[in-house]
Amino acid sequence: MQNAGPFFLRFILILMAASPLLLCCCTPKATETPAPLQTKLVWSDEFNYSGHPDSTKWAYDIGGHGWGNQELQYYTDRLENARVENGKLVIEARKENFGGNQYTSCRLVTRGKAEWRYGRFEVRAKLPQGLGTWPAIWMLAAKQHYGDQYWPHNGEIDIMEHVGFDPGVVHASVHTKAFYHSIGTQKTAKIPVPTAIADFHTYRVDWSTDTIRVFVDDQPYFSFANDGQGWEHWPFDQPFYLLLNIAFGGAWGAAQGVDPGVLPQRMEVDWVRVYQ
Repeated sequence: MQNAGPFFLRFILILMAASPLLLCCCTPKATETPAPLQTKLVWSDEFNYSGHPDSTKWAYDIGGHGWGNQELQYYTDRLENARVENGKLVIEARKENFGGNQYTSCRLVTRGKAEWRYGRFEVRAKLPQGLGTWPAIWMLAAKQHYGDQYWPHNGEIDIMEHVGFDPGVVHASVHTKAFYHSIGTQKTAKIPVPTAIADFHTYRVDWSTDTIRVFVDDQPYFSFANDGQGWEHWPFDQPFYLLLNIAFGGAWGAAQGVDPGVLPQRMEVDWVRVYQ
């Protein structure tokens, strides 16, 4: 036991010398902890002005040829169909003869003004009502990168659709060459929003390299994943632009008929925000 003292002291000194190495090997570095997702506001329209929508941010699709869906309205760039008043964007569908059609409305687009690849897109809106109304908040590819036709090969992201014959239910979908409604393979979901017509709600999509997720008031209800099967399944790796519109009638909007007596109807938009 008399010789154990020096031996024990030498053992403690060796252990103390090694302890920094032990700590270095066993304690994870701070950089190994993944940082939380950060988002930065990169584009918005708060509609804190009056008159025509801001021409530096919005353009118009104009015409009355049915838009591929047998829609009945003629889209215009007139104040009667799109204007900013009282801090809100108003898109209004009206019953009136114009350009050979019996109805007018507006389809606002950011094409040529602002386009994005990936991000969080939020629109706070109150929806129209009535048989035949078909408002939408959605996104299309800025250019044709894939396939021999623009749509559906280059994709579509529907952040919000609502049809007047099914009030208080909103829908989210994606369309691609492999998945689209005309062949019955579209990827879609719906959620009840009982006050969608009476109140404002926030319609949102989070779009990343591998997933598209859609929300209402931060509640997720639709998700579409990149399965790695090529552009036919996932063309969502190119810039897209935003669209806001009210259609009247059409293949889906008029699936149970139309009621011209409900017009005029408006979609009001409190703000549009894009984060990346």
